[in-house]
Amino acid sequence: MAELMNEGVLLGMGNPLLDISATVGSEMLEKYKLKANDAILTEEEAIFKDLQDNCKVEYIAGGATQNSIRVAQWILGKPKATTYFGCVGEDETKTKLVEKAEEAGVNVKYQISEHPTGRCAVLITGQDRSLVTKLDAANHFTVSHLEDPDNWKQVEKAEVVYSAGFFLTVSVESMLKVAKQCALKDRTYCINLSAPFLCQFFKDQMSSVLPFTDIVFGNETEAAAFSESFALGTKDVKEIAKRIAMMPKENGSRSRMVVITQGADPVVVVSEGVTTEFPVKSLTAEQIVDTNGAGDAFVGGFLSQYVLKKPLAVSVECGVWAATQIIQRSGCSMPEKMEFQA
Repeated sequence: MAELMNEGVLLGMGNPLLDISATVGSEMLEKYKLKANDAILTEEEAIFKDLQDNCKVEYIAGGATQNSIRVAQWILGKPKATTYFGCVGEDETKTKLVEKAEEAGVNVKYQISEHPTGRCAVLITGQDRSLVTKLDAANHFTVSHLEDPDNWKQVEKAEVVYSAGFFLTVSVESMLKVAKQCALKDRTYCINLSAPFLCQFFKDQMSSVLPFTDIVFGNETEAAAFSESFALGTKDVKEIAKRIAMMPKENGSRSRMVVITQGADPVVVVSEGVTTEFPVKSLTAEQIVDTNGAGDAFVGGFLSQYVLKKPLAVSVECGVWAATQIIQRSGCSMPEKMEFQA
């Protein structure tokens, strides 16, 4: 079925980053006042220098949205089934990112900035990861990139558009322009809650995009932060998902779907007003190498089946399968062979 699919069926807009990943001791987290399973933004250089000078590091093409798009592309298999927008610098890091994305078959359409390409320090402690991002060029994506006729064609082509919530800190204007186009043309627009700080400190930006959003992804920690920030008055994940699904929506022709992952606990999905729990295949502690990218991989797996118009259960199954593949490897990297079968 993937062979019959149009090119550019899935479009991602986000923050392209080079992940600098290392396994560290808890003292490194303490030194920079970091939490074990969190994501923050920084303007400082110190942590990147520290990692590169004192740890064995691995470089991986990253950024949450780009990870999801690479995973979806890997599963779909058809070259250029996916497209990706983001802003990078004209530097060696950009060259590495383009190489990795094109190797995967993604049609990358980067905006070029005079700032250096963004980086993310990935500090792995046991099975946890702490992400520290210096956006640099990624922070300079502008709506003018979408107004380029060639790029806007990619928007018009896409049946599904996805952005991780981190893009709310960069260009809400771009998100709204594309989200409104999706609502107008009855296409699917998706976002991810992505990190607790976004619900807390970028609530207004999130509130402006939510009415145009058809699918909201997140995990249980982000759902709890959302509930607190939006005063939903509940800690129950199923109830939070239901309440997010019921929030005001511009395109009334379809109801909002909400998908909340909970690590090894069941995935909670609210679709067409019905709440369903989908079990997750558990791995042993020995099988888990690195949980970094698990949530991104889940979204990539889910959307790869969603664009093929597969049933919801298959989309969730593929999301779970993709996440289990990724956590058995270092960083958001995929095995050579794609073996998903519903």
